[in-house]
Amino acid sequence: MPIETTGGGALPPDPAAFLPARRHLPAARPGAHTGTVLDVVVPVHNEEAGLEPCVRRLHSFLRGAFPYGFRITVADNASTDRTPRIAGRLAREYAEVEAVRLEQKGRGRALRQVWGGSSAPVRAYMDVDLSTDLNALLPLVAPLISGHSDLAVGTRLAAGARVVRGAKREFLSRSYNLLLRRSLAARFSDAQCGFKAVRGEVADRLLPLVEDTGWFFDTELLVLAERAGLRIHEVPVDWVDDPDSRVDILRTAVDDLKGIWRLGRALAVGALPLNALRRPSGDDPRERRLAGVPRELPWRLAGFCLVGAFSTLLYLGLYALLRQVAAAQLANGLALLLSALANTAANRRLTFGVSGRAHAVRHQAQGLLVFGVGLLLTSGSLAALAAADPHASPGAELSVLVVANLAATVLRFLLFRAWVFPEPDGGPREADGPATAAAADTPGSGPGPVTRRPHLPGEGATGNSSDTTGSSPS
Repeated sequence: MPIETTGGGALPPDPAAFLPARRHLPAARPGAHTGTVLDVVVPVHNEEAGLEPCVRRLHSFLRGAFPYGFRITVADNASTDRTPRIAGRLAREYAEVEAVRLEQKGRGRALRQVWGGSSAPVRAYMDVDLSTDLNALLPLVAPLISGHSDLAVGTRLAAGARVVRGAKREFLSRSYNLLLRRSLAARFSDAQCGFKAVRGEVADRLLPLVEDTGWFFDTELLVLAERAGLRIHEVPVDWVDDPDSRVDILRTAVDDLKGIWRLGRALAVGALPLNALRRPSGDDPRERRLAGVPRELPWRLAGFCLVGAFSTLLYLGLYALLRQVAAAQLANGLALLLSALANTAANRRLTFGVSGRAHAVRHQAQGLLVFGVGLLLTSGSLAALAAADPHASPGAELSVLVVANLAATVLRFLLFRAWVFPEPDGGPREADGPATAAAADTPGSGPGPVTRRPHLPGEGATGNSSDTTGSSPS
């Protein structure tokens, strides 16, 4: 069945363009070999003292407590000490240990190469100092194995976490994550804890979008996943600071600020193809249609009102400035034009969820036609005021324009919803793009009774609920 897109045309659904449905991995049977389910990467740089005890402890834990096949991959980032020889010896000693050598430093670079080259359905990493208690490893990967979540992260800042570290590191960590929440609207609590996991199919799609190769890699990975609508599971951890940490805090902080600026700018202009990270399976209950329930209408209306309020303030401010040098009608027209362009762009991205540059010009052109209606309303109101009182004060003009602009705002929302970003009958909103459109053709995503996908053999229910390596920088 064709998919309606924001371009107004029809595209056939391409399953390869989207993530597959999350499914529970087959259960491990007693005595049966399940293959490698978990690949744990340990990035290292000049860690000759701590590498061997880390790998032996991790291997012993997984061998005794993890019910699936596993692999430990030591990712050596251009070490100049005995680290490569120790990693090679451990790989020869243990069948489940591999050693990978990279000639350039950077934790992000190591994770990109090893995760990207792994075939394991669940891929994790942890710091070589094992600051995080290994008892949190099973809770970390369980939501990924069950199909409940796409990524899982350890957190030292959520309720239930038990952390031992100095006041300086605590302050820096909390300040950094507060900055992420304020600047990038992040909802996860701890970006830099060196204890994370991701489902394999998600890593294969997500890694090419992550640019950073150092410490900011973790933050960029999580922000992009969150913006794409992927589910991130957080596990409060027991964590003891490594007193031997060699992270350059100042350099890392500067690199993080640069990364926040770069990532925020890319997200603001819609330069990242996040649609490739959406699932067409309809496993998100918010994609399902219920008869008589207008999907997302209250939220869109609230968002439109918020954008409209800021647009009105912008319009009035521009009008007051332009009125100092121009006639009332010219000042009104220019102020309304500029505020209308900003209003259309904000509503396109924030209210109706359209990202990317495709069809942006068309949407702005339609927005300008809607602007024309507002111009007629406000200009007509000014003309009526001038006819009634040729010497009306600027305050009276502003009062009339407020009322006229409010009426134009209501009409603008109706035109945006019905014409610029329409929602076809029985299908997904055009603004949602092909990912959620394909979901509408999936059993269980349309109105009426929900058809459940039968469980596969051995499968449970699908749920939905800077240049160095070592310990995390904060």
